[in-house]
Amino acid sequence: MPWPRATEQPHILGERRPLLARGARGPRRWRRAAATTAVLLVAMLERAAFFGVAANLVLYLNSWNFNWAGEQASLAALVFLGASYLLAPVGGWLADVYLGRHRVVTISLLLYLAASCLLLATSIPDGRSSFCGEMPEWPLGPSCPSSDCQHALPSPYCAPTLYATLLLLALAASSVRSSLTSFGGDQVMDLGRDATRRFFNWLYWSINLGAVFSLLVGSFILQNISFLVGYSIPVGCVGLAFFIFLFASPVFISKPPTGSQVSSMLKLALQNCCPWLWHRHAARDAQGAHLLPDHRYPQPGPSHEEDIANFQVLMKILPVMVTLVPYWMVYFQMQSTYVLQGLHLHIPNIFPAHPANSSPALSSSSSKGYTFPEAWLLLANVVVVLILVPLKDHLIDPFLLRRGLLPSALQKMALGMFFGFTSVIVAGVLEMERLQYISHNETVSQVIGKDLYYAAPLSIWWQIPQYLLIGISEIFASIPGLEFAYSEAPRSMQGAIMGIFFCLSGVGSLLGSSLVALLSLPGGWMYCPEDFGNINNCQMDRYFFLLAGIQAVTATLFIWIARRYERARQGLSVQNCSSRDRG
Repeated sequence: MPWPRATEQPHILGERRPLLARGARGPRRWRRAAATTAVLLVAMLERAAFFGVAANLVLYLNSWNFNWAGEQASLAALVFLGASYLLAPVGGWLADVYLGRHRVVTISLLLYLAASCLLLATSIPDGRSSFCGEMPEWPLGPSCPSSDCQHALPSPYCAPTLYATLLLLALAASSVRSSLTSFGGDQVMDLGRDATRRFFNWLYWSINLGAVFSLLVGSFILQNISFLVGYSIPVGCVGLAFFIFLFASPVFISKPPTGSQVSSMLKLALQNCCPWLWHRHAARDAQGAHLLPDHRYPQPGPSHEEDIANFQVLMKILPVMVTLVPYWMVYFQMQSTYVLQGLHLHIPNIFPAHPANSSPALSSSSSKGYTFPEAWLLLANVVVVLILVPLKDHLIDPFLLRRGLLPSALQKMALGMFFGFTSVIVAGVLEMERLQYISHNETVSQVIGKDLYYAAPLSIWWQIPQYLLIGISEIFASIPGLEFAYSEAPRSMQGAIMGIFFCLSGVGSLLGSSLVALLSLPGGWMYCPEDFGNINNCQMDRYFFLLAGIQAVTATLFIWIARRYERARQGLSVQNCSSRDRG
């Protein structure tokens, strides 16, 4: 596609602007290409680092390094994933109001690097003893031999240090995600809508390419070789991303902070919900204004009438996005409880080792070679997205559009909820079947890294359908959700509403972690301290079916809200057309 010509730029006050010479257009195109390439490389490396941590976190915390119980490791993974989205508005707000996007990305990458190094330090004994102290002995053993025996669930070792590290990583990742995406859009904004669309297509592919690299290489090393070497990869990726971003700074288009509408929206919400509290707040502000003069520089922004109109639009969009939260509860299971379930299914070998290194002590062949990394099943999700997105964009959508059958963004989101519901149902059925083998004492012992797991003789390949269904649901729920949030928002609020969209996805992950914590209390479905790290006495199938029920109820509510929203929008469109006809 050709770049926009200089003659297509509007003239100001009738001034005749000279055409750019060919010698000037060449360096300008080179600078734009260099800037966008640098942004794409930084995004790819950041996602490789993020997936290198998130996809293997359950395995790491459940390993001999920490001996966390399965539900404790899943809870930490869900908290990390939720916080990495929930904190997204923080970086965007700092970029809009104080620092600008370039500085926020730079500072966030530095924080990312420091937190990654701290996580790496916990993978060696000296680092754990320095930051966490000595670990109590909690041996990993088989299921409880009798039904009436009870063990106290140990408090997770090194929890304060690990949770602080994960929250710092989440803050850095969310700030990079919220600021780098819009910063990349700034590089091509004046080249037209098609250039912007092409950039975001390449951005999406770069992110998935980083995930593929992290899952293929990092997960294999973490599961089969060493946590130290495996967690060195995220550190290297973040360090390289920081170097590329600084090196490319001279060619970037950096825009200064222009302010944010967050305070205006909060004031309007307070004025509508609690008028008496608003009047007290306004009176106090008026008194303070007389005492302390305002020395801030005035910044241009929307008028009060525009703020009210934007607030009304937000109140219409917000219920649609809130009912998408249970979908995110289901979606983030693929990096937490799905991983935990896979560790207790039979994992085959992929690269046989030398026969002299084999051990007959285990009924499984896991010690005779390198085992298939459980996190590789996330590749099923990534591959589905990489294949179906261009197929849908170039074949399916044009075919449906020509026949007038192309569904709206809200209809696609409802379809995505259905695929998410189907995925968690499939996971629940598989877990029921796995527990049937466990109840009949049909288990195989397998070593993952240095840890012993008592697994059902069901192959891990049975998990592929639930990962494929989650990948399909992402195409129909997540991508149209972004499209809906961006297209329905007023131009002055697009950044804020995109931040709310990411924030609500984090709320879904945190609600999932809260549900796991609640069910891990004594008497809950996920309470099985007698398993010492295994989940064979837990009832995780009921947890999956509970998630499916929540998703089904909220999907019904979403369809009702979406229909009301589309009817209101169609009525507004008809009213606007009638007004133009009368005019």
